[in-house]
Amino acid sequence: MNSRLISLIRKEFIQLFRDKRMLAIILVIPLMQLFLLGYAATNEVRNIPMAVFDQSLSPESREFLDLFQATDYFKLSYSVSSDTEIRELIETSDAGVGLIIPPDYATRINEGEAQVAFILDGSDPTMATTALSAAQLIAQNYATELLVEKMTRSGMNLQLKMPLEMRTTVWYNPDMITAYFMIPGVIGMILYTITAILTATSVVRERERGTIEQLIVTPIRSWELVVGKILPYVILSLFDTVEVLAVGHFWFGVPIRGSLLLILLLSILFLFTGLGIGLFASTVANTQQEAMLSVFMTLLPSIFLAGFFFPIANMPKVLQWISYILPLRYFLKIIRVLLLKGVGLAAIKWEVFALFVFGLLIMGAATMRFRKRLD
Repeated sequence: MNSRLISLIRKEFIQLFRDKRMLAIILVIPLMQLFLLGYAATNEVRNIPMAVFDQSLSPESREFLDLFQATDYFKLSYSVSSDTEIRELIETSDAGVGLIIPPDYATRINEGEAQVAFILDGSDPTMATTALSAAQLIAQNYATELLVEKMTRSGMNLQLKMPLEMRTTVWYNPDMITAYFMIPGVIGMILYTITAILTATSVVRERERGTIEQLIVTPIRSWELVVGKILPYVILSLFDTVEVLAVGHFWFGVPIRGSLLLILLLSILFLFTGLGIGLFASTVANTQQEAMLSVFMTLLPSIFLAGFFFPIANMPKVLQWISYILPLRYFLKIIRVLLLKGVGLAAIKWEVFALFVFGLLIMGAATMRFRKRLD
C-alpha cells in the first residue's frame, strides 16, 4: 500500500472522527436497529386480552376457563355480564377475543353436546389467526379428554388409542424465538445501509465542498481515490457487524454455530455490493440528499422483497422473480444459515456465487462510471 493511498485513507478517518454526529450514527444506529427489531418486530402472539361472559358459573365452566388461563396465549382480563359489554370491549380494542358460555353449559357438556361462542377481533389478522388456532386446539384436547373419561365411567375399559400420533421436533430454534430470525437479518441491513449511504454521501460531500477537484489534480490515481474513499467504511461496517454479532449473542442469546471467520469473509463479500451501489449513486447525485434518496430507492425493495420481514415463498410470483436481482436476498440466507444451522460453505455455494457475481458487476460498473466522472 503506497503512501498516497495511506494518506487518503487517513484523511477519510480524520473527517469521520471530526464529525461526531455522523460517527455516533454509525456506531449507535446498528444497536438501535438491533434492539428495536429484536424486541418489537415479532410475530409471536402472547397474552391476548380475553373478555368472558360466563352464564353457567358452574364447576364445569370454570374448568374450561382454567384451560385458557393455563396457556400463555390468553389473559382473562374481563369478566362481563352481557354480550353488549363484549362487543364494546372488542370495538375499543381493550379485548382481542370474547368467550360466551351459555347457561346450560354444565348440563350440555355432560350430555356431550355443549357449545360455546368464541369471538375474534379480525382487524388484526396475525393475532386473530393465532388466537383461533390456540382456541381450537384447547377445545379439541378438552373434548377428547371428556370423551375418554365418559367412556371409562360407562364401563368401556377399552385401551383407546388415536389412529395417528404426530411427534414434532423443532431443529435449530426449539423455542421458535423471533429474535433468532430477525437479528441475523439486521446484520445484512447494517452492512447494506451503512456502506451504501455513507459511501455515496462521502463522495458527494467532497463535490459539494469543492475538494474533489483538489484531489483530482494531485498525483493520486483514480483507483487509489476509489479505494481510499471506500476502505474506511468497509472497516466501520465490519466493526458494526462484530458489534451486532456480540450483542445478539450475549444479550439475545442468538447462537453462532457456524465459522466466525467464514461469516466475516462472506460479510466482506457482501460489502462490495453495498459499496458499489453507494459509489454508483454518488455519480448520479449532486447533493448528499440526492445521494441518500438514490440509495433508498434500492434499499426499500430490498427490505420488503429479500425476505427480511416476509417469507419470499408467500409473495406473488412476479415479486419472487424480482427478488432474484437483490443481493440482500442471498446474504440473508447465508447469514441465517451460518448462525443458526452451523453449516459449511458447500451448503450455501450458490448463494456465495451469486453474491460474488453481483459484487463484481455492481462494483465494476460503479468504479468505471466513477473514474469516467473524474476524467
